[in-house]
Amino acid sequence: MDRRNNSSGVLLVLTAGVLWGTVGPAQVMAGSSAGPVAIGGARILSGGLVLAALVLVTRRRAFRTLSRRTWAPLAAASAATGTFQAAFFSSVNLTGAAVATAVVFGLAPVSAGLCERIALGSRLTRRWWAGTVCAVGGVALMTVPGSAVHADPAGIALSLAGGACFGVYTVSAKILTGRDAGMAAGVSVTLLAGGAALLPWTLAELPALAQHRSAALVAWLGIAATAAAYMCFVTGLGRVTAAAAGTLSLVEPLVAAGLAILLLGERMSGPVAAGSLLLLGGLFVVSFPARPPHGRRRARYDGGYATGAVKVETTTGERE
Repeated sequence: MDRRNNSSGVLLVLTAGVLWGTVGPAQVMAGSSAGPVAIGGARILSGGLVLAALVLVTRRRAFRTLSRRTWAPLAAASAATGTFQAAFFSSVNLTGAAVATAVVFGLAPVSAGLCERIALGSRLTRRWWAGTVCAVGGVALMTVPGSAVHADPAGIALSLAGGACFGVYTVSAKILTGRDAGMAAGVSVTLLAGGAALLPWTLAELPALAQHRSAALVAWLGIAATAAAYMCFVTGLGRVTAAAAGTLSLVEPLVAAGLAILLLGERMSGPVAAGSLLLLGGLFVVSFPARPPHGRRRARYDGGYATGAVKVETTTGERE
């Protein structure tokens, strides 16, 4: 078996997805009086501090790999991180954890494909287009009004913005891997920078964040759903292929939707349930890698998987 797809890597990526899937339901369950932007800022700032401390203990020299060549992708990833937190937490607040998470991560491969096309010039395959049609159709179904669920249009729009940010972050991270950057160190920097951008909102609501329920929420989100989740993901990504990691990340919206239904009493109407399944189906189609025809290596994008010249360029900095 390919060592890059060993069981420990699969388990680590699944663990990261499960932890990320608790973010939306945890926000709803906590019932914090703090605003969603403040909670998002506190989450990534605390998570970045924890992760940076872990990197300093385990790989003290990792931050030295973040040279001038990494500044541009780091800046893009940091901006995407901060914006994602504000958009996602606000979306959960408006339209519920299940719908918000399904839209964000259902559209993530779509935005990643478009960002890769723009930034790296890679081709978009028929498989990617099929997944895109599924994702767009799923969003359309989820916006259908229903008595059993509140799919707020503003919440859907914020989820779409979050999905776009996820794509920017993914491509920025891919570029960083081709510039010999320590990914754990890079992730901590993006979290701290994104948290710093949201600091005015976080500081303005410190009294609300200091309350017991809010403090417990931030502790869980910062330590488990950010620092631990990113460490699991970064470590596991070195042991599984990018395509496998994309497929395994399906556990994230599934966990969020399951928790929202089982613990929060959220109910999905027929159209919203169908839309969620269609979104997940699109994510699966995009994430599953296609073999290059006749053994030829071609520059294509299939979700989180790049082949051919683009893959060589993004991992070594050189084009075949």
